[in-house]
Order: sequence, then C-alpha cells, then structure tokens
Amino acid sequence: MNNLDRALELLLSKLENWGVYIVQMLPNFFVAIVLVIATFYVAGLIQKGLDSIISRFSQSAAINNLISTILYLLLLLVGFFFALSILQLDKVVVSLLAGVGIIGLALGFAFQDIAANFISGVIIAVQRPFKVGDMIQTNEYDGVIERITLRTIDVRQTTGELVKLPNKLVFEKPVTNLSYYNARRVDLPVGISYSEDLERVQGIVKEALEDVKNRIKTREVEVMYDEFGDSSIVFKARFWITYKRQVDYVGAKSDAIIRIKKAFDQNNITIPFPIRTLEFGGEDGEKLSEKLEALRASVKEGKQNLE
Repeated sequence: MNNLDRALELLLSKLENWGVYIVQMLPNFFVAIVLVIATFYVAGLIQKGLDSIISRFSQSAAINNLISTILYLLLLLVGFFFALSILQLDKVVVSLLAGVGIIGLALGFAFQDIAANFISGVIIAVQRPFKVGDMIQTNEYDGVIERITLRTIDVRQTTGELVKLPNKLVFEKPVTNLSYYNARRVDLPVGISYSEDLERVQGIVKEALEDVKNRIKTREVEVMYDEFGDSSIVFKARFWITYKRQVDYVGAKSDAIIRIKKAFDQNNITIPFPIRTLEFGGEDGEKLSEKLEALRASVKEGKQNLE
C-alpha cells in the first residue's frame, strides 16, 4: 500500500503543478490566441494588397498568385512561432524548425518531378515565352495554349484533343511559337511539265497568288524552282500570311492550290502525272514480251498443224 500511496501522491502533485502552470499561463494563452487571430487577419490584408501591386508589374496570374501565397504562408508561420514563444515553448519551436528542414529534404527527394515541374513553371511564368491563345509545337504536339499553371500547360490540339504537358518537358524541349510574330510563310511545292516555259510559269503563278487569302501584301510572292523531278520540274510558291489560328494557314494554302490550278487550266500549263515503267522478266532474264511472242507463235503453229 505504501507504494500505491506514494504513486498517487506523485500523480496528484504532478496534476497540481500542471494546474498551477495552466493558471499562470492563462494570460499567455490569451495573448497567443489573439496573436494567431491577428496574424491571419493581417496576412490576409497584406496578401490582397500585394496582389493588386504585383498585378501592375506582372501579367502572369500564376506567378502573382505564387508570390502572394508564399508571403501569406510565411506571415502565418512567423505568427505561429511567436505564439509558441509566448507560451514559453522555445524548445518546441527549435524542434519544429529542425523537423521542417528534415521533412522538406525528404519531400524534395520523394517528389523530384513535382518540384522540377513547379520550378519550371515559375521560370516559364517569369520569362513568358508564350501566352494563352498562342499556337505552339513541342514534344510532338501542336495546338493552342488554353491554360498555363505552375504544374502543367494545357494545349488544345488542332484535332480537338486536350493535352496536359508537364512544365518540365516544355522547359527542357524546344518550343516553336507559331503565333509569336502573327505571321507565317506558306511553302507550296508544285510540279510542271519539262516542256513548259519556266519564266512564263513564274509570272502566271505570281499573278495568281497576288490576292490569296490572308496574304501580307508588303511581302512579295516568290516562285523558286527547286529540283528536276522524275516526271516534272518542281518549284515552290512562297508567300507570307497573317497568322492567328491554324485555320489561317490551312485556308491560305488551300486557296493557293485552287488559284494555281485555275491559272494553269486557263493557260494550258500541264501538271504531269508520275510516270512508272514496269519490267516483267523470267528467271532466265527473258522479257515477258518475248515470252508472249513465243507463246503466240507456238499457238499459231499448233493451229496450222491441226488444219
């Protein structure tokens, strides 16, 4: 019984000490709670004010939101640590800081790809190599950017599919921004007969493409002969168009084909068909025509014998 009494006495003494400590710390608890509430309120006000200030200098909603959110969390963290200090829990603060460092290191190794996408997203938001609505080509995809976040870039392909590209892939791979200059050159290969007057064809094609759809009139139409083909001489008709959407490019190219075909028909210019010569021969090298002649001769001879 002595041991039990002694244990109860120690327990009651401990509870009494805790009770005294709680009573003594009640003002500190009150101040700590007020400090935490005030921290949330002040951090919210600062975040709103910072949003309006940053938006004057940066047009990237993602990077603006990132900066204001980071500042908001830092203010909350500072207020929380001050509240712990008021409660005389300095050792807890040190332990928390050490724990945050260890947890951050562990998470960094565990979520390397996520961290890489996040950092790439921040760099893309700062550099702004493209914007929402631009037509880009990257990672074997091409389409219009619909949304840019700190993790992915949403690209709507020309065939309608939505592709979410991780920022890391876009940041590390080449990106072609087709909308950057709002202009694009159309290169259209065409073949004509070897018998045509090449200079005459040049003039006819240039005239035909003068009023092609969306053409930039300040840049001349170019007709450059490219190569001697198997059955035609190939040239490229090149002209510049205003470019905002892929339909601008496709529509201008289609219009150019129609105009060139009409001009060629009106001026009796021939677009030759590909020519292929097929040779059939036996295993001994004898041509098929020779075998047919021999077969006809043998059939004819057989008929004569029957007569």
